[in-house]
Amino acid sequence: MSPRQGKERVVRVAFVLGTTSGGTGRHVRMLAEGLVGRGHQVVVAGPSGVEEQFSFASAGARFVPIAVSDRPHPVNDLRAVLAIRRLTRGADVVHAHGLRAGALAALGVRGVLTSLGVRAGRRALGPRGRRRPPTASRSTGEGASAAGEGRRLVVTLHNALTAGGFVGVVYGVLERIVAWRADHVLVVSPDLGERMTGLGARDVRPAVVPAPALRPAKRTPQEVRDELGAGERPILLMIGRLAQQKGLETLLDVAAGPWPGGGGRSGEGPQAAGQPLFVVAGEGPLRGELERRIRAERLPVRLLGNREDIPDLLGAATAVVTASRWEGQPLSLNEALMAGKPVIGTAVGGIPEIVGDAGVLVPYGDVQGLRGAVRTLLEEPGPAERMAAAAARRGRELPGGDEAVESVLTIYRFAGTIG
Repeated sequence: MSPRQGKERVVRVAFVLGTTSGGTGRHVRMLAEGLVGRGHQVVVAGPSGVEEQFSFASAGARFVPIAVSDRPHPVNDLRAVLAIRRLTRGADVVHAHGLRAGALAALGVRGVLTSLGVRAGRRALGPRGRRRPPTASRSTGEGASAAGEGRRLVVTLHNALTAGGFVGVVYGVLERIVAWRADHVLVVSPDLGERMTGLGARDVRPAVVPAPALRPAKRTPQEVRDELGAGERPILLMIGRLAQQKGLETLLDVAAGPWPGGGGRSGEGPQAAGQPLFVVAGEGPLRGELERRIRAERLPVRLLGNREDIPDLLGAATAVVTASRWEGQPLSLNEALMAGKPVIGTAVGGIPEIVGDAGVLVPYGDVQGLRGAVRTLLEEPGPAERMAAAAARRGRELPGGDEAVESVLTIYRFAGTIG
């Protein structure tokens, strides 16, 4: 134990998260392990499936199953709110991850009425009858924290909405609950921070969400190329879920070409060195739709499903490509940088801050821009070498697990729960 740790009292942290199969779960697992290793007490609440996948108990945390679904369900949501309220009563800090988990935690910690801006049997209204977020004293902890019986509420937002309609309306309500009732909101991209500040959040800060150290590859690049049937073609790798957020229709448009000497379809010169092979590692609800288009248009795209050999794929790839509508701090791009691979992608969310000069970014939906960036990378050795060197440098500079744990402890100390 370090001298600084010896001066700190034990902090009791309750993490709340919803259904997740990726970065959010790994992030909470890393924080839980780091906090327990520093002598703090941690409980994690979420769906049973997240414990099965991320094993928080083996990290030293106590896991309590709570049904936090990814879709609104009045009865189940009420049960989750009541369970969160009971579970977190003895916590110093309640740290929720994700918007739905954050809103349910706010309702559980603060109470339904105060979270919705209702006081003394009436709504708290601003000028002309508009609801206004309740205020709180940061120095005394009055207001929001008083309603939470001394518990401080921290919410990390890992994603932004990329769909509209009814889902967008519900999302907006949840955003306001989090902005008005959380003591601290941590965000994975500047645009999320601006939005939460605009909604009246008290304290908004960047979240530190590191990727784990990249494992060594087990196979040579040539072995991977042989498996994929790539021949002499350059490989462009995309890592991510086959879902609406990832902009995969744009990726297929880019793959359709035309490409120098190889056309755009896999039947038109598939071994031509100028035509890249697009390889997608991930699974999701759009797989069937994507497969049908790939077959119909004979696109040079391979859908690999979920893979455990990402380091091997990165070793064989010329670059990593993403066409996402929005991203925060995607672990796939962090891994690309650690592997020294340039990134060709969309300038959305937190991607520009991650990539810097280690790639080329274009606006979302710009098919010609993405295809042109790929062609420049493949045809001009100078830019490709500079971007690869920049990627390796940025990969070495990425924050690690210790920095992430210390960043949340700084928030907890600011909240007055330690020391």
